Amino acid sequence: MWELWMRRALALAALAEGRTSPNPLVGAVVLDGSGRLVGEGFHARAGEDHAEVGALAQAGAAAQGGTLIVTLEPCCHHGRTPPCSEAVLRAGIRQVVIALEDPDPRVDGGGIRQLRDAGLEVIPGVLREEALLQNRAFVHRVRTGRPLGILKWAMSLDGRTALPNGASQWISGPEARQWVHRLRSGVDAVVVGGGTVRADDPLLTSRGKRSPEPLRVVLSRSLDLPDQAQLWDTAVAPTLVAHGPHADPERLPSGPEILELDACDPLPLMQALAARGCNQVLWECGPELAAAAIRQGCVQEIAAVLAPKLMGGLAARTPLAQLGFSTMDEVLKGAWRQRKPLGDDWLLRLRLDG
Repeated sequence: MWELWMRRALALAALAEGRTSPNPLVGAVVLDGSGRLVGEGFHARAGEDHAEVGALAQAGAAAQGGTLIVTLEPCCHHGRTPPCSEAVLRAGIRQVVIALEDPDPRVDGGGIRQLRDAGLEVIPGVLREEALLQNRAFVHRVRTGRPLGILKWAMSLDGRTALPNGASQWISGPEARQWVHRLRSGVDAVVVGGGTVRADDPLLTSRGKRSPEPLRVVLSRSLDLPDQAQLWDTAVAPTLVAHGPHADPERLPSGPEILELDACDPLPLMQALAARGCNQVLWECGPELAAAAIRQGCVQEIAAVLAPKLMGGLAARTPLAQLGFSTMDEVLKGAWRQRKPLGDDWLLRLRLDG
């Protein structure tokens, strides 16, 4: 019984994908004492009502003596909004069914303890794995201090991301490109290196599938960047240019935000993005930066689009530069998360974090 309603709560939570950071995705439903649905809600974005508050408000007096089903442990601390645990107690709820404990150290079981101490029955762990998968980015940031990183590329059947002369548009078909726009709509930031800006002049937006658009980030050691680029138009989407301590930001055009890092590397950048509230980051960069991001633990998932094309050439480009392995025992091994067709192409998603 609880699994049915928890799936409804998870579906509600998914409606806000890409919009709640630094908060998690949360959905909730309220049943009255007879088991009838009387309220539901989800957390739409940071600063707005949490899922439990919205569902309880919709239920009103019918929540008295009823059951709350929620995908994440109710918070018990004051943040931008009051504690949800107190709202649950005021509503007269008798029973609370929870999918996932909140890893935030300000909660970390405190919400469950408060509810139990007040005499409520609490049933945790219902569809826990599904809830953990839905909020894997939030959980990863809380536990590591870094956003969850997804590395995306498109390549030919023979493993090429561009011809020897650099030509790469388009390896994948229109269905795959639409999928990339949807993928961007679910992340907080999209990262490229200076080489990608110089070679491709990318736009890096969701093409209107999300508002506001995700933050566009350029990581550049030299700041040898073009005077004109689509990324510099911050009316389309915000842009951040991150650089190391020895670059000259005076070389940059006006418009993008500028961030100096202690070192021009993926790890300091990810730590800075986590501090800004980013839960999930998409890497759409060249092979050198991609390999560095993997080496520094900044990539937890690979999303590769495989096209039925042969590009050939020993000098043709590949997705990753040297990772430093010399034996097959050292290579990274992952677990398939998804394999499905996208038009004539195939999408292959691989989890590197188990």
